[in-house]
Amino acid sequence: MSDKKPKSIPLKDLISEDGAHELATSPDMQPYLRLMKAGLQGHDTAPMVEEIAQLPLERRYVWRVASALKWAFADFADVNVGVDRETLSAEDLGKVVELLKLRPIQFCLLLKALVGAENMELLVSQGIAHAKQVG
Repeated sequence: MSDKKPKSIPLKDLISEDGAHELATSPDMQPYLRLMKAGLQGHDTAPMVEEIAQLPLERRYVWRVASALKWAFADFADVNVGVDRETLSAEDLGKVVELLKLRPIQFCLLLKALVGAENMELLVSQGIAHAKQVG
């Protein structure tokens, strides 16, 4: 492991994706933001955890992420992806690839946080194996 300190980046220089601010400040994120704020300030987080525990599934953070993935892949067809890959300009294909490049890492982090490292690895490995067989 490296002994180098992580590079400090001023908040004003952080770049977020389009829509991230709106999602982060949405009413359903407020309990999570209160939890993070209390934790960062060294305050008791138990009341915020209890508040989140009382939320219905449909107002939970994990539901928002899982629902977004459901809608993203509800009508998935690899044939359509192939046609787009063949017909997009190099510049547009580059934009799509750039948009997707961090998604596998984010998806793995989501699974790891939700089901643990071993189950994350199992699910992702099964997905890779299946995709190789189908393709």
